[in-house]
Amino acid sequence: MRCPFCGEEETKVIDSRSIEGKKKRRRLCQKCGKRFNTFESVEKPLLVVAKRDGSFEPFNRNKLIAGIFSAIKKRPVQMEAVNNLVDEIENELASEMITEVSPDRLGSMVMERLQKIDTVAYVRFASVYLKFSNVDDFVRIISEMPAANEPTA
Repeated sequence: MRCPFCGEEETKVIDSRSIEGKKKRRRLCQKCGKRFNTFESVEKPLLVVAKRDGSFEPFNRNKLIAGIFSAIKKRPVQMEAVNNLVDEIENELASEMITEVSPDRLGSMVMERLQKIDTVAYVRFASVYLKFSNVDDFVRIISEMPAANEPTA
């Protein structure tokens, strides 16, 4: 790592810790003695969403979070749970080295995870994602939910 002060290539790592998914390294220049920080993160492949109209759009984490927030509005779901949900999706796609994903796959991945977090938010998200047109669509999705099939005591 090159020193930003003198340009020397020889630097020594004096401290290393993880912060928000990145490695923060405190370094010491062997030549000028100045200290500086570097941050290291895993490079994920560029992910694009293949839209239904045939166009492509770069994956936008904030757009996905906004869609999920519409579903969890006034529900007891923590922001951390939403961030974890989106992190899981991004990590799963990155680990599979996928560079192109369909909106259908993204929606399915969100629904699968949202159902475990909050069933009302799941139904709300499903109603938009699956384009419900009548009450029968709501009845169908609710009856397909595992908890709906269990008898109540």
